[in-house]
Amino acid sequence: MNPIRLALVDDHRVVRRGLRSYLEAFPDITIVGEASSGEEALEQVEAWLPDVIVMDLLMPGGIDGIETTRRVRTITPHTQVVVLTAHTDDARVIGSLRVGAIGYVRKDSEPEVLLAAVRAAARGQSVLDPSIAGSVLQELVSGAKVKHDLTDREMDVLGLLAHGRTNREIAEELVVGEETVKTHVGNILAKLHLAHRTQAVIYALKQGLIILDDIDV
Repeated sequence: MNPIRLALVDDHRVVRRGLRSYLEAFPDITIVGEASSGEEALEQVEAWLPDVIVMDLLMPGGIDGIETTRRVRTITPHTQVVVLTAHTDDARVIGSLRVGAIGYVRKDSEPEVLLAAVRAAARGQSVLDPSIAGSVLQELVSGAKVKHDLTDREMDVLGLLAHGRTNREIAEELVVGEETVKTHVGNILAKLHLAHRTQAVIYALKQGLIILDDIDV
């Protein structure tokens, strides 16, 4: 298996150095680039072609981490973004998830949490800080009906999504085709008025389909 191609975007050199020192010690991770601003990251992302970017939200210059995330997801759609920040402002976290970030980790978390988030993101899975999951969900699904009209099979798929299964793993578990799973996922997001799988995970948490301790990190 190829190592995870990881890029680091943070305006503090000492933070980037610490992250690099910790993360590149693992053989399944390769650091392919660093940037100190959103502008620099956007200039380099096509050269890096990272699988995952660890992104600070507040950086100097005209482009913050939220806008950088949005543009990265347009330029290299396969790149997943894990937000790493000292700020716990729900609006910023919600903003980053709305534009495509797959995970959120606080800078005061244990290093192992960030490592797990990077590995999960590379698999298309989410790791979200439990301290903000509830309030983020309230905003993300404020327009969604609590009594949804998901079918039993869509509920099965949602539960497996929430446990971090990929489309292929869901297809194998439910003994259906992968294209069928993709259709179910699309229907789930449409019915719940959600934008992407990360939001579906938060929804499943709030609705009690899983509990936080069930998520593998």
